[in-house]
Amino acid sequence: MTDIQSITFFIDRCLGNKCIVETLRKVGVNVEIHDAHFGQGAQDVDWLPEVGKRGWVVLTKDSSIGKNMLERMAVTRAEIKMFAFASQSISGKEMADILLKKLH
Repeated sequence: MTDIQSITFFIDRCLGNKCIVETLRKVGVNVEIHDAHFGQGAQDVDWLPEVGKRGWVVLTKDSSIGKNMLERMAVTRAEIKMFAFASQSISGKEMADILLKKLH
């Protein structure tokens, strides 16, 4: 079993930088935020390989990553571990609650 503190989660821009970030950090989870490392206009195909090199686990609700062939290839080539929320209407609080349940 992996120690949760040994994992760094990368919060994709579409998830914001408040609710999920604060919730995960409160329980000791390492979190990196998209805008702290990449420009707001950074394309997924550009930042995905860098996140993969760093070994971070991507959290997103960006459905285009799963549909766009170039983005899927970037995920595969970078051997990225990723959790993607399928619902676009789920709130930040709901996502944070789901993550906390699954992390423990």
